[in-house]
Amino acid sequence: MSEVSRRKLFGMAGAGAALVGTGAAVGFGIDRLNGGNPAQAAVTTVPFHGEHQAGIVTPAQPNLHFAALDVKTKDREKLVKLLRTWTEAAKRMTAGAEVVPGGAYGGAKEAPPGDTGEALDLPASSLTLTIGFGPSLFDDRFGLAAKRPAGLIDLPLFPKDKLDPARGGGDLCIQACADDPQVAVHAIRNLVRLGFGVTEVRWSQLGFGRSSSTSVTQTTPRNLFGFKDGTRNIKAEDTDALRDQVWLTAEDGQPWMAGGSLLVVRRIRMHIETWDREPLAGQEAIIGRTKGSGAPLGQTNEFDEVDLHVGGKDGEKLVAEDAHVRLASHETLNGAKILRRGYNFVDGSDGVGHLEAGLFFLAFNRDTRKQYVPMQQALSAKDAMMEYVQHTGSAHFAIPPGVREGGFWGEGLF
Repeated sequence: MSEVSRRKLFGMAGAGAALVGTGAAVGFGIDRLNGGNPAQAAVTTVPFHGEHQAGIVTPAQPNLHFAALDVKTKDREKLVKLLRTWTEAAKRMTAGAEVVPGGAYGGAKEAPPGDTGEALDLPASSLTLTIGFGPSLFDDRFGLAAKRPAGLIDLPLFPKDKLDPARGGGDLCIQACADDPQVAVHAIRNLVRLGFGVTEVRWSQLGFGRSSSTSVTQTTPRNLFGFKDGTRNIKAEDTDALRDQVWLTAEDGQPWMAGGSLLVVRRIRMHIETWDREPLAGQEAIIGRTKGSGAPLGQTNEFDEVDLHVGGKDGEKLVAEDAHVRLASHETLNGAKILRRGYNFVDGSDGVGHLEAGLFFLAFNRDTRKQYVPMQQALSAKDAMMEYVQHTGSAHFAIPPGVREGGFWGEGLF
């Protein structure tokens, strides 16, 4: 049985299995947060502990709140203490409980509440919280330079990038995914609150409508261009691909990262007004798939294998040399794949009558140097879609393995 199916099975089996060791207070929190119906919380709970962090191969939830933070202290013990505090809070919130027992209104009237309260009466909503460490954390402040994974590179500037420094980088990241957007926002808000004085937010992003599937149980969603997105994504059930393409091992150079992964984050502005004026035939040629079924050009069904050699009536290849599907395919990238977990975003307008909208791209891979970087170099240099998109934010994080019972986020690093 795969990890994701075990997680869901345990979550659906009942709150008791998921909450062993968390104490009666957590059970009380779940009961109160769900109107006295613990069973409702159980079916929407993803267990926190495991070999890998939740929020990677977990079936992608429809809502995201992502935050990158900088560490403001140089005191290693303060950072470790915060990671322990965050872990306990994350464990409780993913179980559907308040940050601390009675946190929203059960504490002293003279002190700020221990929980901000906006998730009261809401179920756990399949909340997952995933932490990562950026390249900038591995410096002399905490003596971590020797533990920096070799694949955790400073991402290069790709052709046509227009990166905003205020939308990239970060010492730490926290990814919150949930069925309910308010649950995700509550989780990030409270972790940020707990970090006051030790960390501060560098940038953040809200996302809606997953732009890929991470399980065969999910249908393929559509992105803001109206096309099915992520058809060929690595799925949780493909354990061989996960082993080869996503999870690091001790042999990759840093034993503390065994069971972890590397996360590439890119904020991609989509010029949707320009795209909307492109004829349907042109859109399909740029993508390399039909807009209706999502089938590769020259094929019938969405999941038919892409044929990069099939020709049209004029003798030219149906999947053009500059089609997105061709350039992003593992056939043209020496077998390299990535696990995508991106989200759509609309952040108002840009002040000149256009929507500030696009794709918040999240991708997990085992070695960014050999997987994401070659792919993006090919796309940024040749992809016809680059006329309609622009990368405005960029970040890279080491995602440590899952948390053992009694452990904390990043324990192996410290």
